Amino acid sequence: MAELLSATEIQQMATQIPQWSVEGKTIKCVKTFKGFVEAVAFVNQLVEPAEAAGHHPDLEISYNKVTITLTTHDAGGLTKNDFAMAEKISSLS
Repeated sequence: MAELLSATEIQQMATQIPQWSVEGKTIKCVKTFKGFVEAVAFVNQLVEPAEAAGHHPDLEISYNKVTITLTTHDAGGLTKNDFAMAEKISSLS
């Protein structure tokens, strides 16, 4: 199981992903697209990296907005895996 990060480690790692916010035991990002089709196309881009990493985001689609939430459920909070996945997701367009 992945090791939970300390509050200091979380703050330091959060500086590497400025479009994400720390919310309790999660990190969250909201991406806005032209429309629903583009939002779903973006979500489809997440499948391969999430499967490859064995680390899956919680997703919410609301027309043209996609809310992505990451946490390591089995560890009960944030781990390095969450920040690595956030960086991968941030690199997608």
